[in-house]
Amino acid sequence: MISWLFSRPLAEGSPAPDFTLKTAEGETVTLSALRGREVLLVWYPGDDTTVCTKQLCEIRDSWAAFAGMAVFGVNPQRAASHEKFAAKYRLPFPLLVDAGQQVGKLYHTHGLIAKRTVYLIGADGRIRFAKRGKPSIAEILTHRQGGHGQ
Repeated sequence: MISWLFSRPLAEGSPAPDFTLKTAEGETVTLSALRGREVLLVWYPGDDTTVCTKQLCEIRDSWAAFAGMAVFGVNPQRAASHEKFAAKYRLPFPLLVDAGQQVGKLYHTHGLIAKRTVYLIGADGRIRFAKRGKPSIAEILTHRQGGHGQ
């Protein structure tokens, strides 16, 4: 079945599916435990690849604009790959290991490689922004609650 090939991101306004994943450092992250904070999930195909590096470094370079938000990069690569990548580029946010793309299936990002997709989840647990590709930092921030970034 190739339904993953034609999948779209989850709809804005819909509840974000709960999940629990480990960071590259072995810490456990559960989405429902972050309720009350905005959460940015950036699914990307691979550590240390050109567009992925640029995308995550843009977030790093605009880090002050993400104050108060929980930010995570996500893909199915192993923790060791994530650790090396995060250290090399001094990423100030954790990278989550989605082994087998199990959470990617919930968020419609799974495929032969993880589909580059950005989700901004509001403090209420609902999806405020969902887009494939590499949206600009400004585009992401315009969807923050409380007028941040507007």
